[in-house]
Amino acid sequence: MITNWDGLGYYMYLPSGFIYNDFSKLEWLPKMEEKYHLSDGNFYQAHKADNGNYVNKYLGGVSIMQAPLFGIAHVIALNSDYPADGFSPPYQYSLAYGALFYCLLALFMLRKILLRYYDDLAVSISLILLFLASNLVQYMSVDAGLSHVYIFPLYVLILYATIKWHEKPTLIWAASIGLIIGLATISRPTEAIMLFIPLLWNTQSKEDKKEKWALVKKHKKHIYVAFAFGVLGVLPQLIYWKMTAGTFIHDVGSSWRFLTPFFRVLFGWETGWFIYTPVTILFIAGFFFMKNMPFRRSVIIFCLLNIWIVISWADWKYGATYSTRALTQSYAIFALPLTAVIHHILQKKWKWFLIPVGAYLIFVNLFQIGQYNDGILHARDMNRLFYGRIYLNSSPTAIDMSLLDTDEVLDDESGYSEKVIHQTTEPTPINETPFFSTKIEGKGDIWLKITATIKADNGFYSSYLVCRLGNQKWHKKNRIRLFNVYCNEGQSNYYEFYYHVPKEKQNTAVEFFVESEFDFSGVLENLTIVQLSK
Repeated sequence: MITNWDGLGYYMYLPSGFIYNDFSKLEWLPKMEEKYHLSDGNFYQAHKADNGNYVNKYLGGVSIMQAPLFGIAHVIALNSDYPADGFSPPYQYSLAYGALFYCLLALFMLRKILLRYYDDLAVSISLILLFLASNLVQYMSVDAGLSHVYIFPLYVLILYATIKWHEKPTLIWAASIGLIIGLATISRPTEAIMLFIPLLWNTQSKEDKKEKWALVKKHKKHIYVAFAFGVLGVLPQLIYWKMTAGTFIHDVGSSWRFLTPFFRVLFGWETGWFIYTPVTILFIAGFFFMKNMPFRRSVIIFCLLNIWIVISWADWKYGATYSTRALTQSYAIFALPLTAVIHHILQKKWKWFLIPVGAYLIFVNLFQIGQYNDGILHARDMNRLFYGRIYLNSSPTAIDMSLLDTDEVLDDESGYSEKVIHQTTEPTPINETPFFSTKIEGKGDIWLKITATIKADNGFYSSYLVCRLGNQKWHKKNRIRLFNVYCNEGQSNYYEFYYHVPKEKQNTAVEFFVESEFDFSGVLENLTIVQLSK
């Protein structure tokens, strides 16, 4: 479904205005939530203002671009057996195919722009990598309800309008620049930094700067026109806030850490941009191969500032993401340095090396996108050890899945003596107390191998199977989540993980239980604990 979770926040302006005529009370939403499970009862897309009205947390620019697609879907729904409620299949298909159309159209337009500066081969390779070796393909298809696929064309348009204005300054291109920036700003406020593209275009040398500002001075009226149309672009959002919150400016509650950004957004194993989509390394490498290009200064400053803003958001994992989705919409700008480095490589004798490297980047990316959508590659909680176990692995084991939560694994059990310290096959209800405890006896290198089958009826999605060694003064705890891609609520699910007993804490009590954030009910169908000693 396209219009759920964050996608609902961007989209619900349209059914609110055109179907239910209810922006501020959202009395229509509970019925739609019950019917379509838009956010599984966790409504966070809007909050109540001081005047008691609901105010959308997400800005309305995306819904403006979705409006033609919504209109097509609404006509289809009104003339078919589908309910014209804003969420039935015609709306989902229209948004999905419409987003794909927008993005493909933008890619064709981007190709036209790139061909102004680079040869056809370099441009073709660049666009193939941009589309298939990055997370762009995920956010223009599966996650097309998010903002990225709609803002991506705006970046292409700002490039085109900037080029046209510098070639021949006219009021129409000045107005276009302002309107594009305004619309982008009310799609995601941080996209206002696209202003640096036209502002710094063709300023790479002293002579160019002098010529650029002379041109701006000559067409001073264009600045006022661009500003006026920029205000026009953000005006719908200001009107909405006045209608709902009672003020023209409303704080939607974002939090930033500009002085202490999270570089893990780029390099971390959780969602790292360079880790999961390594083609982006070429995006940055291209900065060094844009000499004498009119866009060099504007692109480098924009890209670095954009990256800094993205890695400074307090929720640095961006809810759920494959790689770093918050940079995806600006790939139209990154396409310039990417094409620059591709063009440079094609001049070298070893240019054919680009074929296997490109094929590898595309294959790994598409494979990982499959894992991401299957739930194997986690949207928030990845780590180095777990990533190593699932890398190009379509069938990870229960031990592999345990490494999403623990870093302890014994890959080679040879040389260890085995002792079964507990085994039960009698179904046992799980309550708040440990369902098994014992004392670990022995010396040397001791591991526990725990296998269990658990059927969870309530609390499945927020519960963990725990092994804890220690006492009131000290303890060591390993836990693994009950919910993963291979486990389902209400079914018998198999789990397996290791626990390494610290040498200084041997001959200490160990206990096993289920830990949950909410009420949990379930049955332990079997449990086997094997002590491995060496």
